[in-house]
Amino acid sequence: MRILNPLALLLVIVGGLNWALVGLFEFDLVAKVFGEEFGTTNAASRVVYVLVGAAAAYLAVTLLPALARGDETPAGRPGDARA
Repeated sequence: MRILNPLALLLVIVGGLNWALVGLFEFDLVAKVFGEEFGTTNAASRVVYVLVGAAAAYLAVTLLPALARGDETPAGRPGDARA
């Protein structure tokens, strides 16, 4: 699970930055990287979009309950007050 948290965070950051570019400049970086134009997709860009969405769902499931409890660190991590 330790590798999943930073990977999920990276994917969510990529997705957030991509949406910022879409909103500010109508520029879809993920589509451009995979050779597509704004608003179009191919198999590779769709995989990236699905991974970003899955990462957001993962972080919501793992981090939001910890925040609701008032924990500063997710369960099972060093420094967890409940350990």
